[in-house]
Amino acid sequence: QVQLVESGGGLVRAGGSLRLSCADSGGAFSRYAMGWLRQATGKGREFVASITWSASSTYYADSVKGRFTISRDNAKNTVYLQMSSLNPEDTAIYYCAASRVPTMYPNQFEYWGQGTQVTVSS
Repeated sequence: QVQLVESGGGLVRAGGSLRLSCADSGGAFSRYAMGWLRQATGKGREFVASITWSASSTYYADSVKGRFTISRDNAKNTVYLQMSSLNPEDTAIYYCAASRVPTMYPNQFEYWGQGTQVTVSS
């Protein structure tokens, strides 16, 4: 079982940085690939980044490549998303999610957190 809780969202100016965290309290964290997805107002949920269970591989959406970094600490049951060079188009609710294998498709993630709001002002 995976139970995810995100934190670290907030309001930031364009060009700024934020780090999101997502902690699992269910105990099965290290057996899952993890991902970050986001949903802007009026839009569907979109893939941002994912990482394998061992952290040996990472994957990014083209829109965030070079600006965002996903990482995980299995000892702390936590996955992170370091975001830099933020722009207003990054404004969204950010969700962490767990999947059996790394994926970029939202419907293939099995467990989801409740989301954390990120707002980037211009």
